[in-house]
Amino acid sequence: TFAGLALLGGSVAALVVWKWLGKKRILKKMEEARRTRDEGMKKMAKAVQQFREQVSSVQRDAILSLPLLELSGRLQKGSLSPRTVLYTYLEKALEVTQQTNCLRHFIPECEEQLQEIERRTEKGLLYGIPVSIKDHISHKGHLTTCGLVQFLGTLMEEDSVLVKVLKRQGAIPFAMTNVPQSLFSYDCSNPIFGQTLNPFDPQRSPGGSSGGEGALIAGGGSILGIGSDMGGSIRLPSSFCGLCGLKPTAERLRWVLALPFQPCPCALGPMARDVDSLALCMKALLCQEMFQLDPTVPPIPFNEEVFSSSTPLRVGYYDTDGYFPLPPCMRRAVKETRHALLAAGHQLVLFSPPRVPYVMTELFLKTFYADGGRAWLEVFTGNIVDPLLKPQVNSFKMPRLVKKLLALLLKPLVTIPPPLKDVAMISTCRSVKEMWNHHHEIQLYRSQFITQWKELQLDVVLCPVLGPALTTGYPGKLISAISSTMLYNILNFPAGVVPVSTVTEADEEELKLYKGCCNDPWDRTLKQAVSGAVGMPVAVQCVALPWQEELCLRFMKEVETLSRDK
Repeated sequence: TFAGLALLGGSVAALVVWKWLGKKRILKKMEEARRTRDEGMKKMAKAVQQFREQVSSVQRDAILSLPLLELSGRLQKGSLSPRTVLYTYLEKALEVTQQTNCLRHFIPECEEQLQEIERRTEKGLLYGIPVSIKDHISHKGHLTTCGLVQFLGTLMEEDSVLVKVLKRQGAIPFAMTNVPQSLFSYDCSNPIFGQTLNPFDPQRSPGGSSGGEGALIAGGGSILGIGSDMGGSIRLPSSFCGLCGLKPTAERLRWVLALPFQPCPCALGPMARDVDSLALCMKALLCQEMFQLDPTVPPIPFNEEVFSSSTPLRVGYYDTDGYFPLPPCMRRAVKETRHALLAAGHQLVLFSPPRVPYVMTELFLKTFYADGGRAWLEVFTGNIVDPLLKPQVNSFKMPRLVKKLLALLLKPLVTIPPPLKDVAMISTCRSVKEMWNHHHEIQLYRSQFITQWKELQLDVVLCPVLGPALTTGYPGKLISAISSTMLYNILNFPAGVVPVSTVTEADEEELKLYKGCCNDPWDRTLKQAVSGAVGMPVAVQCVALPWQEELCLRFMKEVETLSRDK
């Protein structure tokens, strides 16, 4: 017995030592990744220092103030050199990342791409434009981490199709931006590279998961970025940071997710300071090169005629989805935009999106967590979890029986504290047959939504988006606040965000009276998350039917013009 106990004690000790060594190895990997990033920053700072001595600060400021279309025109004509533009943005990106921690890595190969385009006789549509890309979009010789330890040892062997096309069009990818761990969050923090801050207010989140892009572009350190969107990950950072962002129909710019599971159609799309920049980017990407490199992308070039049209539109609108009431300023933005569109000669029709509570609980969350969150939990190697994700991770670690009991006990209650309410809402697919039925329900809902849209003869829809920027740490407590953006991931419709206003003192006063759906802890949590946001950007969301990105952009351009003319 003594020998048996000694053996057991030895085994336990060995297991503890093994786990400790494993954790030590992981922490060392994380340290190395941070060191590599910091060394890259130092090298870039040295190169920028040499450039500073050759170009005046007045010229650098003038370059940074140019809108993308004007900058592109000057580069095409030769009145500005790609080298001057690139180093101007490298310098500014260094400054912005020191304030916000938005960069995951500089791309030193940008110097090679610069030399390559200088040798070319043919200039592409994005000739000389520096472009930032989200962490997990593959660039040869670099990591795509998704903020996860398990991807730290694997360098990409080739550029993704999107990066190849950007380079072919003369763009210069120069930086990779930070993301939340696993990408499944609309905050922006991971245990390897840390928390990204909103450039307008360091207490607030830049949104996620394309939060690094949002912070870098809003801070002036990039003029064009590429993000991705599976629940609002382009649109939420655009809303929080006062940018324009487009989530296209997922298959219009197809790409493979680095994670081992993809529960929802994931769309790649551009983020920038104005709508014309998004349109130029889409025009450049939807080219023969893209269609040849990836035959699964439908060969539909950008339709300039639709984008440039001035025909009056028939616009559906709503200011609440009947599921998660947004703060007063976001509803005000829809109301003001609706009046401006009406005054400009467009037709406005009230539109009620059908059954959003059903979509949120039965379609969206069930799609994400069909297996009870097991596949998602598996990506957290060595149990290294970002503090901002811990509430979500812990709730999914609960045994299935406990979750079922919680669901039964909590569902009838109105006042369920977050994040328990999220657990109570999530149901899993218990069999393959149930999974097939689930997919069928999504298709059925999509068909019903389109029928309702067609019956009203709508061209586009104007609706709210979550905002203003939430205080850091709150997004993890409010998963379901993303119903405004999530709806169009389930539907796979093109949707974009346009900033139209800022939070006023009157909005703050009205927020004090905000009770949300039923003044439960969830509603009170949102109130806390967005309060004190005077001066922060306020945006609206613009939506079109599948494959109508050009119409969506044309509507966004109209909204942008009217908001600037106020």
